[in-house]
Amino acid sequence: MTILVSILTISDRASRKERPDISGPAIMAIVEENGWEVARTAIIPDEFDQIVQILSEWCDPGINDIILTTGGTGFAPRDVTPEATQAVIQKTTPGIAELMRLESLKITPHAMLSRGTAGIRNKTLIINLPGSPKAACENLRTVLPILPHAVELLHSASTAEARHQFLPKIS
Repeated sequence: MTILVSILTISDRASRKERPDISGPAIMAIVEENGWEVARTAIIPDEFDQIVQILSEWCDPGINDIILTTGGTGFAPRDVTPEATQAVIQKTTPGIAELMRLESLKITPHAMLSRGTAGIRNKTLIINLPGSPKAACENLRTVLPILPHAVELLHSASTAEARHQFLPKIS
């Protein structure tokens, strides 16, 4: 199954070309290492309406299975990525964000400050990653193993059931 992934970098400075986007390409490398296809990439400023517009457009059927955002998940006044994502999604997937924070806390107490979220719109899974290249990659690697199954479930693929492993009954 080919997984189509788009990467949205949300950064005022990178969108103005005041600094290079390092997180987007780092995430792209992980996506491609896994044999998935990068459908689209973009860099936009921390503007609620622009984030909502792009996420909504990219959730059209057939464009993406997964959208990974990077940036705008912290405490800064202009960090609005989670709020924009919440405005777009139809279903929340709290376990994804919870696991990313839990695993990140093993590395740094700053993980408590991440407000990233995840959810589903149509048949697209949206996951907010931090803006730091190191943190974005660590978080993505944390949830990477469940993403193929998540996409299968979103598409009601017949292979989805085969991924469920039934554990023996504990007596």
